[in-house]
Amino acid sequence: MKRTVAKTLTYSVMHLIVAFTVAYVLTRDWRAALAIGMVEPLFQTIAFAFHERAWAKADAQTAAAPQGGTPA
Repeated sequence: MKRTVAKTLTYSVMHLIVAFTVAYVLTRDWRAALAIGMVEPLFQTIAFAFHERAWAKADAQTAAAPQGGTPA
């Protein structure tokens, strides 16, 4: 769980910088870029956290599932 939190936080910071930069390049308005750069990454970070949890759950289910196949 700690790894997921750390990944989510670092992803959030990276995404904030990228979103702000792209928004500024498109608008040339730092206030609009800041607004876009704050809102969009917030929602994307929440989505990322759910995405990571879903994949972790899928990995756990795959590891717990009996391995099929025919005996030799």
